[in-house]
Amino acid sequence: MYNLILVLLFTLYQGPQFDGPKLERMVQDRDKLHAQWRSSESKKSGIFGNRTKKDMVETNEWLERIVSKDNQIMDELRMIGSIETTVISQEKDDYKSITVKLEQDVQALKRAVVERDKEIESKLRERRTFEWTTLIFFLSTGFLAWWVYRSKKEAVS
Repeated sequence: MYNLILVLLFTLYQGPQFDGPKLERMVQDRDKLHAQWRSSESKKSGIFGNRTKKDMVETNEWLERIVSKDNQIMDELRMIGSIETTVISQEKDDYKSITVKLEQDVQALKRAVVERDKEIESKLRERRTFEWTTLIFFLSTGFLAWWVYRSKKEAVS
């Protein structure tokens, strides 16, 4: 009996996420019932200070009330547990969707980087083509200038 009370109180103080006021009120009600059971347990209205059948029935009624209150407390704890399980599973699903979205973003960024690398490579090829064309044009212009200069020099001589 005391173990159950200690377990219930321990679970109450274990996590602040429980519905504190309602559960606390229920435990206080149970404590009052327990005190009343104790007082009924000590009643001895029979002859020679013995307990009568009426005393025992009253004690049993208090025990039934305590068990009923314990069942209410356990139902409340189960409901809180199921709510927490639901909240945790919803958070888990939220994190999964966030993870999936981030993975999609990473894939999109990887594709964008690959496309950008291809674009840079094509621009480098165009630049190299322009550089080679410019070099050939410069060399051919230089050779042509040298050839014209030499042919004019031979014509003058």
